[in-house]
Amino acid sequence: MKRLLSGNEAVARAAWEAGAKVGSGYPGTPSTEILEAFAPYPDVYAEWAPNEKVGLDVAVGAAYAGRRAFATMKHVGLNVASDAFFAVAMTGIEAGLVVISADDPSMHSSQNEQDNRQFAKFARIPCLDPADSQDAHDLTLAAFDLSEQFDTPVLLRLTTRVCHTSSPVELGEQREQRPEPEKYPRNLTKYCMVPANARKRHPVIEERVARIAAFAETFTGNRIEWRSSDLGIITGGVAYNYAREVFPEASVLKLGMVYPLPRKLISDFASRVQKVIVLEELDPFIEDQIRLMGILLYRPEEIMAEPPYPVTKQIFPIAGELDPAVVRNSGRQAGLLPADENIRMALNTAGLPVRPPVLCPGCPHRSSFYVLHKLGVPVNGDIGCYTLGMVQPLDALHTVGCMGASVGVAHGAAVAGDKERHVAVIGDSTFFHSAIPALINVAYNRSNVITIIMDNRVTGMTGHQDNPGTGRTLQHKETREIEIEPLVRALGFDKVLTVPAYAVTAIEKTLKEWMKSDEPAVLITREECALLPSARSRWLPLEVISDKCNGCTLCFRVGCPAILQSEQLDPKTNRPLALIDPLLCTGCEICAQVCPRDAILFRNQVQGKTTQQEATS
Repeated sequence: MKRLLSGNEAVARAAWEAGAKVGSGYPGTPSTEILEAFAPYPDVYAEWAPNEKVGLDVAVGAAYAGRRAFATMKHVGLNVASDAFFAVAMTGIEAGLVVISADDPSMHSSQNEQDNRQFAKFARIPCLDPADSQDAHDLTLAAFDLSEQFDTPVLLRLTTRVCHTSSPVELGEQREQRPEPEKYPRNLTKYCMVPANARKRHPVIEERVARIAAFAETFTGNRIEWRSSDLGIITGGVAYNYAREVFPEASVLKLGMVYPLPRKLISDFASRVQKVIVLEELDPFIEDQIRLMGILLYRPEEIMAEPPYPVTKQIFPIAGELDPAVVRNSGRQAGLLPADENIRMALNTAGLPVRPPVLCPGCPHRSSFYVLHKLGVPVNGDIGCYTLGMVQPLDALHTVGCMGASVGVAHGAAVAGDKERHVAVIGDSTFFHSAIPALINVAYNRSNVITIIMDNRVTGMTGHQDNPGTGRTLQHKETREIEIEPLVRALGFDKVLTVPAYAVTAIEKTLKEWMKSDEPAVLITREECALLPSARSRWLPLEVISDKCNGCTLCFRVGCPAILQSEQLDPKTNRPLALIDPLLCTGCEICAQVCPRDAILFRNQVQGKTTQQEATS
């Protein structure tokens, strides 16, 4: 039976078919939907962990206990999980373990575009790189089998286009379940990585890589498609699709396993074509390995004329996402395609409206950023919806790094002697993810950092996933809600306060008061995300009373998309009056609180006038 599935859905389906019992991870675009799609399958356990390392440790524990398991994360999440990743690469497992990393070329929703195939080579474990949803399904099944055959975790590396593009997938039935072990393993030499044992394991790992490389020669995920002998393309992942579209006559070696590589298969393929090139996204990962094999790749004439030192990524760009237009233009410049401008594909964006990134109407983070901009203090930011606090007119973030970095970076500036008072901002999910150790550091070393934890009651940026503070699990079970304020107090903070996130005056008053002392402090602003169904049900739009508005522009400074400039001008100042779009307004009242003329009210409060036209007539 075939179904139309995204790559993420295909991975989830294949994990279930393979008999995976446990899936754990942290939400991160473009990987998030894998666990969401896996959770409803029968007889499985799926969870959101506080961070990626915990998620991988959970999967490792299940695999040690003899149950097939997997962990999901986006590419930067593997940085967080790398300790666990390298450790399990040394120990091996009892049952299949797949680590799923979703890379994000062109950084559609990420702070970098690292190529996580490098992690596989670094840790000496196999890496599979699917090209579409069917490939994602098939290689997930293969990954579990490969894991058990060679006693190794397997890295399944997806990319954004594979994760979020849908294509037909031939489904299978759930495989016969593995017999559950009678007893948890007691194998200290293998599973206790003290130095004496680890020294014995390293040669085992190197020998394992050699055996997997030999297996790769006949691995079904690696295949040759013979066509013309004029040009041969070695490729893998989503780039395979671009190779087929742009070079339809070329012979193709499609690599489903990109580490370790099948040396003999590649050598035989290269010997039977006149020119051979490598087509891959981001790093020259395959290309460099092939060059080390001594296989000559095609080099354009202008590169051949340069000094004879190794040059990688000679044809296709090393940065950014590939697409058919990029591949076609690169191929043309390298002399692999005719210089026919009629072939060029370009998207005509003329006339399309500009859509700058902005906090949603009613976002509970807006009030804090409005106040921080007003105070003019340096603000160290973090990864989440609240990163948009850097955008005009809020303009209230000055650094954004990785998850949990805001608190540590602010502390670093403080202890370095920066004379300005630093504020760190972080969301509730990111607080649980990686801010707790950083806050302990602030409390322990007594810097004067003020931290704002913006608790919007959900993991917002990746699509409203639950976290330890929501009181619900991934599989919709009620659970203990971890309260932030008592936890922060337990970390060693005396100055801790929770205020409603929309309370502009309370936020400003608190921050001003705290800045008079040098004590570390934590302010928790709490209000659920305006896009949650429970919040949407309470939306009640506001309205501007034009007779009171003088176009002072203060309401524009909160940066709400629902507040517009009217065509009507104030007769004295000649400035445009404010106008509120009732279809966008949530009634959060932030604009009403900053308005000095009380010109913004709920629509049903405007003395019987219920429409914008009536109120301004």
